[in-house]
Amino acid sequence: MSGRDLTGAEILLEALSDLGVEVIFGYPGGAVLPIYDALHKQRRIRHVLVRHEQGAVHAAEGYARASGKPGVVLVTSGPGATNAVTGITDALMDSIPVVVITGQVATHLIGTDAFQECDTVGITRHCSKHNYLVKETARLAEVVHEAFHIATTGRPGPVVIDLPKDVQVARARYQRPGTIMHRSYRPRIKGDLAAISAAAEMLASAERPILYTGGGIINSGPMASQKLRELAGLTGAPVTSTLMGLGAFPASSPQWLGMLGMHGTYEANMAMNQCDLMVCLGARFDDRVTGRLDGFSPRSAKIHVDIDPSSFNKTVRVDLAIEGDVGHVLDDLVKVWKSRGLRPSVSEEWWNRIRGWRAVRCLAYEQKGPEIEPQHAIARLREAVAHLDPIITTEVGQHQMWAAQHFPFEKPNRWLTSGGLGTMGYGLPAAIGAQVAFPNKLVIDIAGEASILMNIQEMSTAVQYRLPVKVFVLNNEYMGMVRQWQDLTYEGRHAESYTAALPDFVTLAEAFGWKGIRIDTEDQLDAGIAEMLAHPGPVFVDCRVKKHANCFPMIPSGAAHSEMILSQADVSGELDASAEALV
Repeated sequence: MSGRDLTGAEILLEALSDLGVEVIFGYPGGAVLPIYDALHKQRRIRHVLVRHEQGAVHAAEGYARASGKPGVVLVTSGPGATNAVTGITDALMDSIPVVVITGQVATHLIGTDAFQECDTVGITRHCSKHNYLVKETARLAEVVHEAFHIATTGRPGPVVIDLPKDVQVARARYQRPGTIMHRSYRPRIKGDLAAISAAAEMLASAERPILYTGGGIINSGPMASQKLRELAGLTGAPVTSTLMGLGAFPASSPQWLGMLGMHGTYEANMAMNQCDLMVCLGARFDDRVTGRLDGFSPRSAKIHVDIDPSSFNKTVRVDLAIEGDVGHVLDDLVKVWKSRGLRPSVSEEWWNRIRGWRAVRCLAYEQKGPEIEPQHAIARLREAVAHLDPIITTEVGQHQMWAAQHFPFEKPNRWLTSGGLGTMGYGLPAAIGAQVAFPNKLVIDIAGEASILMNIQEMSTAVQYRLPVKVFVLNNEYMGMVRQWQDLTYEGRHAESYTAALPDFVTLAEAFGWKGIRIDTEDQLDAGIAEMLAHPGPVFVDCRVKKHANCFPMIPSGAAHSEMILSQADVSGELDASAEALV
């Protein structure tokens, strides 16, 4: 349709179609009715009607994280836009490419406190990568193309397009924009070759190296994960990951140490503490990873690879910073290593130490009697679905950490969780988004009974679009992580962390049109999981687990990696002798 006069709403859809958009997650309202009318008249772009605007953005995040394509959201002005802010902030914190289109009152009404008016640009300025208020229909196509360029390049993130209603109905000539060349936004893709060569030499001479990987590996695309695996094989270095990077490196590899950080493994955290070279690849030294900064990897040289130069030296000083897309930097690093004929210097003593830390078995648990240990529920679920290569989403809390610890991933884009913002209510709409991207794939939201209630209305969305999402709730009748911190820090005063008056989840699931399953005891666990997998539609499993189980290991607030709490016995001051000796 290039060269024809179209309404702003039609121009928007033409631009989205030109950009390859196949699906929009949204909720209509007065300020976007022209766009919805235009959507109704075309068949190229599918619309998924969510039940809350926060759910729309989380669904778009899940779609983007699973598929590698940008997610698109359409909401109305005022409360529609403000309801989306939590999801926009979540996408910013976790670097997820999402374009959020918000309706706005007509341009002559802006600033008059008109019905359902809010300053969307002002509200989202600090929680989006970029935002626009479009006042001219003739500029709309260019803005849309530029928004997608910004959202998907460099460090990915959410971009907001605020679109007044009169701009949607006015007419202009649609011209498909050419290559977008923003005057100031020019992310660097290729890293400096001299710096990459220096990094290769540092890696080759290190006796106790570690590769510390993050969500940037996954955001970069399949090449980054492939090159990470190749680099690990060449260097012989152990590999760990942040919560957001799980799956970029195969958990079955003997070089894999598990997740690091507050609820990471003992071996990962101790290796970070005692390495002589840390190579940070697409991660940002989050406080949940570093613990107390003056105790974080105190004797190591540090290399940091990131596409966002503002991340360099923001919290941790590094010896060598390489700006560039981590996939391209890894590719060049592997080429330099091979071309120079470098050989690793990793000492056997380093791996002996790692084997000693692994021998602590920090993730071990004991399933005794009919009461289900939450770790056991995750382990049995994993055993049942591993061959199906599922996509796993989570809500936020203890269940999220147990899933990260006990559900190993072999491939990227299979683990979708809210890391930076820690948003309760993320998992169900994210699972819906992932299921839209992959209709025939098994998608499971591992949830807690408190988090699932945050966006439980999206169960209706799954039914409407025949999405066979599975929700597996670890129900301990508490906001579990809050209760755990209250036990550890506030002398067990459980102020408002008991989730009283819970619904009967099985009945609620059936009311929404889902299949509901309740698992009360360990002897029902495998059969309940099998029943969930056998059902072709959406299933809600209410798995009752031990109420006061705590998530260990953990680094207490303000502590260093070497000061981990490994078990409940540590809390009572009864340190395991072998762990104490290894520290």
